[in-house]
Amino acid sequence: MVAPRFTVGFDLDMTLIDSRPGIAAAYRALVAATGVYVDADAAVGRLGPPLEQELRRWFPAEQVPEAVSRYRALYRDHAIEPCVAMPGAAEAVAAVHERGGRVLVVTAKRGDLARLHIAHLGLPVDEVTGLAWQEGKARALREAGAVGYVGDHTADMAAARAAGVPGVGVATGPCTPADLLAAGASLVLDDLTGFPTWLAGIGVGSQQAG
Repeated sequence: MVAPRFTVGFDLDMTLIDSRPGIAAAYRALVAATGVYVDADAAVGRLGPPLEQELRRWFPAEQVPEAVSRYRALYRDHAIEPCVAMPGAAEAVAAVHERGGRVLVVTAKRGDLARLHIAHLGLPVDEVTGLAWQEGKARALREAGAVGYVGDHTADMAAARAAGVPGVGVATGPCTPADLLAAGASLVLDDLTGFPTWLAGIGVGSQQAG
């Protein structure tokens, strides 16, 4: 008998992919295009929140919408190629599929740009919800009936808690393990290499489910 399909949610930046090299390149291209200084290295150290929040640090409020548009126009040419998968990312996605589940990426990044990263790295993700932050992430998880959400940011753990599902923190982004636990993480992994063990432990699906 085939077990019912289940869904696991994953954040994208610094959870499934190391997007820092590409995003830094996109910020530098934005500086060249606008003449407005952005400290790219500092910006990529704060990945997680929506792009608008970062650009408000560098642009006057009335210029932020245009800066967002210009950044996203530059993103495809500068940010996709340099990015790499995080350790254990491919194995984490495979672990969900091997147990008969679905992989849902829920990210603050625009969905089409997230899909470019996923396609470039060959990660067989089932669904992407973009432009989601805080309650938007929680809503996407609830609507998908997710059994957990994996992320690197305290806001990811807050979203999991709001959705009523376990938050699995990975200490690969800007937040410390203590920060992730304080935000409500059920556990914190060093990276995604520990995810298959967690998934097996919660008893969803069955290996090699049809």
